[in-house]
Amino acid sequence: MNNLPLRKGNGLLAKMKLFLVALPLLSLGTAHAGGHLSGKSDTTNAVTSTQFGPVKQIKAGLLNVGYVEAGPASGEAVILLHGWPYDISSYSEVTNILAAKGYHVFVPYLRGYGTTTFLSASTKRNGQQAVVAEDILAFMDALKIKKAILGGYDWGARTADIIAAIWPERVKGLVSVSGYLIGSQAGNKAPLPPKAEFAWWYQFYFATDRGAAGYAANTAAFNKLIWQLASPKWNFSDATYELAAKAFDNPDHVKVVIDNYRWRLGLTQGEAKYDALEKKLAAAPAILVPTVTLEGDANGAPHPDPSQYANKFKGKYVHHTINGGIGHDLPQEAPQAFADAIVEVDNLAK
Repeated sequence: MNNLPLRKGNGLLAKMKLFLVALPLLSLGTAHAGGHLSGKSDTTNAVTSTQFGPVKQIKAGLLNVGYVEAGPASGEAVILLHGWPYDISSYSEVTNILAAKGYHVFVPYLRGYGTTTFLSASTKRNGQQAVVAEDILAFMDALKIKKAILGGYDWGARTADIIAAIWPERVKGLVSVSGYLIGSQAGNKAPLPPKAEFAWWYQFYFATDRGAAGYAANTAAFNKLIWQLASPKWNFSDATYELAAKAFDNPDHVKVVIDNYRWRLGLTQGEAKYDALEKKLAAAPAILVPTVTLEGDANGAPHPDPSQYANKFKGKYVHHTINGGIGHDLPQEAPQAFADAIVEVDNLAK
């Protein structure tokens, strides 16, 4: 899940730069005052569509990446990135919608998930934010994708944010659930109010040997609990969860997840080769590419208020809150709204 929330500063909602396209949004649902949209989908309890797949493999950087590809090869490239504890099935309906609109969609498993594996047994099973972004750049290079629209939530949103901030020439547009999620070890040292700390219980659990052992022993049950807490109004079926849970059987899943959360707290230092990139990220660089940020009205996971990150997006920028009991896994809970945000940011970039 996401980094610790940004502190309130001068990023007031009144200072948001809203550049709205002239074209109306496509099927975004009923608009509400303040950028709220109705996005509840009647497909959120369904198992992934049989049209999603098959999973392909490509060697990219340190990994053999598993991914799904859909849509015409001539279409605008879109890369969709999942979070923890989820998988590529979060984007099954989004992918089908976008492919039908002519987009060329790629949905990769992140390191430690599904069929994505390390090419070398000696590679550190590192989960720090910089390395996941480097993975996706290598994935783009392997597929010869020079520039793409990036979309993501949770780890995926942070990864997309990083690429947009540091390598804007590779990003046509950005769709980020919960907005600006780039963090730093130094920033995460600051204590939060008790209620906010309580929401991060799993991060502190993972910091202990007991937590690492507990996650390894009870991965599927643990992650199902996270789904329930992060999306308290999403009545997902057991079959929907079990489909995603197959991705957690990856032999490196536990190591990557534990390292990710320990790195955030400074309990692991990461790899020296990423120090320069982490230094840039610690400065909280602004994002200049056209961006649409989204938030569900029932997100039970820790997340910043939109007013806290609006000033980090310096280009064309729009925010939508999706109503209807939408939780943390917004692409799967409100696939039409997420797909429409991809189309919207594509229009912003034109």
